Amino acid sequence: MNLPMAPIRPGAAGLSPGEIAEMTDEVRALAAERNAVILAHNYQVPEIQDVADYVGDSLGLSRKAAAAEGETIVFCGVHFMAETASILCPEKTVLIPDLDAGCSLAASIDAEQLADWRTTYPEGVVVMYVNTTAEVKALTDYCCTSANAVEVVRHIYETHGPDTEILFGPDMWLGAYVEKELGRPMHVWDGECHVHAGIRPSDIEATRAAHPGADFLIHPECGCTTAVMEYVAAGDISAEGVHMLSTGGMLKYAQHAEEEIEHGHPKHSQVVVATEIGMLYPLQMAAPDVEFIPANAEASCQYMKMITLPKLRDSLRDMKFEVRVPEEIAVRARVPIDRMVALG
Repeated sequence: MNLPMAPIRPGAAGLSPGEIAEMTDEVRALAAERNAVILAHNYQVPEIQDVADYVGDSLGLSRKAAAAEGETIVFCGVHFMAETASILCPEKTVLIPDLDAGCSLAASIDAEQLADWRTTYPEGVVVMYVNTTAEVKALTDYCCTSANAVEVVRHIYETHGPDTEILFGPDMWLGAYVEKELGRPMHVWDGECHVHAGIRPSDIEATRAAHPGADFLIHPECGCTTAVMEYVAAGDISAEGVHMLSTGGMLKYAQHAEEEIEHGHPKHSQVVVATEIGMLYPLQMAAPDVEFIPANAEASCQYMKMITLPKLRDSLRDMKFEVRVPEEIAVRARVPIDRMVALG
């Protein structure tokens, strides 16, 4: 079976399998020497995922950071993720292999903009996606991820009252998804992830035509989310075959699909995946007998792909680059993060 793989990126190119194996051993030896834990996001390149102690989505990585043992955390992801680890583990050294690994979604709102927004709705409760800077989190009431955004907002309505004004940001597509799920309007910031926003309804229409029997796994950040939910409501797409899932939810889907195949009850041999293409690798590892097809093969995050095996090796060897959030910001930013983790 020819399963789609994330393409080779600059930095990974030029390393032979033997060189990758040798550098992987070197990274693991350095991690043991530095008493370091390596955390990697699902969108990282395969060789980074393979060497990590834990691979997961934003919520899972936050939990692992909070519970991490050892003296050092090396975060293979983007900058706000390393900041979150620093907030949760101020006593540890947190490294990121490339300081330029940013996030277009996190850059769509800053602390000054959020402060101004709050003055417009002084009684509102602020819910910010975890894809934000530490300074933004410090002005936030609750953080959330795509895995628990609906539950976080539902909790606020249940505890603060059904008429509570909620300021949700910065991802407008995730905000629209939460509104549709709960049937209530919020004030939603006009921000987006450049990669997920680029996965459009036309991509879904094309893959539907090419793979009519396939299931659809769709990340709530995608620009196609609202349209697909409307297709489901209109009956154009079977609701049974459409799954709005975080990357962690997608991985659970793949594990369940493989179990069904092993027990002789396969349901779908093809699954269309609408998220960043790095997710294809862990899905393929979890369910090698399922063909995972990208809704948009160009949906690759340049920032996630900045982390390479040589950069990870150098970061551990030279103990660079450290990410540390100032205490006065970290103390305030930890409150909404703790609430997010507690709600699950």
